[in-house]
Amino acid sequence: MSKEDRHIVCPHCTSINRIPARRDARQAKCGRCRQLLFTGHPMPVSTGSFATHIQRNDIPVVVDFWAAWCGPCKAMAPVFERAAGEFEPELRFLKVDTEAEAELAARYNIQSIPTVMLFHKGNVVAQRAGAVGLEALRQWLRQHAPSAAPAAS
Repeated sequence: MSKEDRHIVCPHCTSINRIPARRDARQAKCGRCRQLLFTGHPMPVSTGSFATHIQRNDIPVVVDFWAAWCGPCKAMAPVFERAAGEFEPELRFLKVDTEAEAELAARYNIQSIPTVMLFHKGNVVAQRAGAVGLEALRQWLRQHAPSAAPAAS
């Protein structure tokens, strides 16, 4: 593997894929399930797949901890969706339902939702609680994941 190649976890089957730097990651498909590795949408994850995503992706992973009953979470959902469309494939966007995945919420001491956390190589890089608008989320991502820039449209 060259230094420019990246490992990307498939959001559908959690297989680890190697993507050469010269290849457009937006068009890359999983070697196992053949689905696109980047859909431009946040992907829901379970406790079982969460660790693989945050530890094995070579790109930073942005996670939205939310709940269906939470009004601010509902308000922020389209903002998070739009950011995923703009920043993939430089960042991976995941969603964790704190009701269904209470173990993850407890592990990361989620006290307030929505909470957005940025991980790289398994480590928490940054986190923020509360709903934000798109421009505030963009600025936060640029500040804490400076190598990530919105993909060209």
